[in-house]
Amino acid sequence: MIIVLKPDASEEQIRHMVEKVKGLGLSVHLSKGAERSIIGAIGDEALLTSIPLETFPGVEKVMPILKPYKLVSREFQQENTVIDVKGVKIGGNEIQVIAGPCSIENAKNVLEVAMEVKKSGATILRGGAFKPRTSPYDFQGLGAEGLEYLKAAGKEAQLPVITEIMDPRDLELICENADIIQVGARNMQNFMLLKEIGKTDKPVLLKRGLCATIKEFLMSAEYIASQGNRKIILCERGIRTYDTETRNTLDLSAVPVIKSLSHLPVVVDPSHAVGKWSLVAAMSKAAIAAGADGLMIEVHANPEEALCDGAQSLKPRKFDLLMKELKRIANAVDRDI
Repeated sequence: MIIVLKPDASEEQIRHMVEKVKGLGLSVHLSKGAERSIIGAIGDEALLTSIPLETFPGVEKVMPILKPYKLVSREFQQENTVIDVKGVKIGGNEIQVIAGPCSIENAKNVLEVAMEVKKSGATILRGGAFKPRTSPYDFQGLGAEGLEYLKAAGKEAQLPVITEIMDPRDLELICENADIIQVGARNMQNFMLLKEIGKTDKPVLLKRGLCATIKEFLMSAEYIASQGNRKIILCERGIRTYDTETRNTLDLSAVPVIKSLSHLPVVVDPSHAVGKWSLVAAMSKAAIAAGADGLMIEVHANPEEALCDGAQSLKPRKFDLLMKELKRIANAVDRDI
């Protein structure tokens, strides 16, 4: 249920309404917009039907939330959510570019890439310390040591950093070293992990599962939001289809569809979607044209020797050229990059 408050509702009236809803045993989520505030009452809505909520001081109207994903829906919040990560705003008019190696291999390599992508205009540094691999014999990442290298490289390049979490037992360690927590496609429906992340105040980038519908994707975001953390960035990274020409099939239609259904920012990962560096540029441009709020692009100084996903990584020079081309696409759709 959404309780829309009048523009001139006082803090006392808002507090009274919140206490009333909480007293019924419902979960309360207050959203303060530019023009008015909204109270989301989550739980058994039958408890509210016997109360004339619209007669309460400061209440303008009461509406049911029809979508199963309550807190992340456009019904709950009309305005786009903008997430500020050390001054980098994701979800606003400026398109943010997350770039870096798939996995952190050593301190030297991640620092070299960090300086290069910063010079080209990237605003967030990515790097995997814990790597989910299909084979248990493939490189699994450096773990805590890799996190130290990533944090140091981000500090040197003056870039916020993002890294993937696989185990809730690593949550505290990752929160100490990273600015954004990444939940990979394979963990999109790891609901216990999502709930633990939801108890933190850290921004989280949630990737769409390999075979997940958009509804399932948004329901996973709801798991995080239901625990109190609404700093959620959604990431389309391709889904599994019958085609084998690319690693996955990049569902760019998901960008405008999700933005019509949810107020959360949406970024696109063309690197994991296509699996071929030669296709990354085209898909990056298309993602911006489709309305993406950001891109996540893999960059490696020497992809031929990369321990993970070298085939889809751009060399720094190619990345620099792409960033110049992306500026023209962004300008064509009245956005900045």
